[in-house]
Amino acid sequence: MALLWEHREGDNHYQVRTHGASVRLYTNGVFHSQWNPRDPLRGSLWELLLLPVFFRDRRQIRSVLVLGVGGGAVIRLLQRFVGPELIVGVDLDPVHLEVARNYFGAGDAELVCGDARSHVAGRAGDQYDLIIDDLFGHVDGEARRTVRADGDWCRRLLGLLSPAGIMVGNFGSRREMLDSGWRATDQRASLQGNWSAELPGYENCVLAVSRAPLSRAELLARAPAAINPSSHSNRLSSHLRRLRR
Repeated sequence: MALLWEHREGDNHYQVRTHGASVRLYTNGVFHSQWNPRDPLRGSLWELLLLPVFFRDRRQIRSVLVLGVGGGAVIRLLQRFVGPELIVGVDLDPVHLEVARNYFGAGDAELVCGDARSHVAGRAGDQYDLIIDDLFGHVDGEARRTVRADGDWCRRLLGLLSPAGIMVGNFGSRREMLDSGWRATDQRASLQGNWSAELPGYENCVLAVSRAPLSRAELLARAPAAINPSSHSNRLSSHLRRLRR
């Protein structure tokens, strides 16, 4: 890999590296984001966050809130394959947002530097068709969630979600997802769509929920072949399964 850019600020060490046509962001040695404009669907964790979008016709996804921008890989995937009218990306780290703008090409999104909890609390009344909660930091060289998905956090996010909108959450493990506020009895009762997705070789578990039903058949009819579980050319070896209400 070639080093494209490097920066130190306080205790943080940032690097942007290239690997072939791919651009990668590392913070304190943790691999945060990757974007390959020539071949964007390569079977990575970021595409697992994109996959649930195809439960809906892309014309229904007009506004998106991304909590945890990193280098902007998810934003670039949304821009390429969905094309929402509005993408708001929130990240506490201004250097990550600089990288997203200057090296990943995510500058067309509205990038906000701030604490996700404060941002969500201050946006009461806003409505998004898609919310992606990918709030991860790094502890001892490992990626960890920075905001606990307890009942209060889940209710706040649900308050920003449009009636048929989709909430996608990234968790460090399946156990962390099952212990989250999204799987509490009172929360499950209000959600007709409940799915999880995982990748071999990763501990992460991605959750997709909605007040409206989420149909696997519709996702399979819409998802690009490179990440479609029913396609012979699928490169995303996802384990997609429905969760009980």
